[in-house]
Amino acid sequence: MAVVGLTGGIGSGKSTVARLFGALGVHWVDADDVAREVVEPGTPALERIAEHFGQEILLPDGGLDRAALRRIVFDAPKERTWLESLLHPVIREELMRQLHPDNYALPYVLLVSPLLLETDQHELVEKIVVVDVPVEVQIERTMARDTNDREQVERIIAAQMPREQRLQKADHVVDNNQAMIDVERQVEQLHQTFLAAFGR
Repeated sequence: MAVVGLTGGIGSGKSTVARLFGALGVHWVDADDVAREVVEPGTPALERIAEHFGQEILLPDGGLDRAALRRIVFDAPKERTWLESLLHPVIREELMRQLHPDNYALPYVLLVSPLLLETDQHELVEKIVVVDVPVEVQIERTMARDTNDREQVERIIAAQMPREQRLQKADHVVDNNQAMIDVERQVEQLHQTFLAAFGR
């Protein structure tokens, strides 16, 4: 079964596009969801993180305080590298498990990941779809969705692959700076393209 990668910068609308594929019957796995699952209370990964960074990155219920951890690793590249070297292999293993559902009829599945191109996750996919919007739209959407201020959002964008570079690596682009009906049409066309390419 083929795996198609879906990526885009923060605030580009990856989840919206993934849900449109899902409405067409496509099985999709969100790497962000998997990244949360592997650090839930009681997991070995969360225990390692708490040992390394201290108990202050835990919430009162024992869960991971993502905001606190994000603040630490964004200011310290070495700590970010340590965290990524711990989590990326664990996430990859769980992604591989979830990307192969039983009794699935379509010839492809979707891996949705903001870091598809920045990590080795791109090695898991045969085609890359980039969801694209202008940077200013990314900033506005992310500020509206999260409680981050503009400076924090700009730092997150700066830490991701530049928009131009991401577009160069795309096999297909979904322009998500359009009316929803136009985005739906783009997804439908891509779905037909993948059905044809991967054998249905």
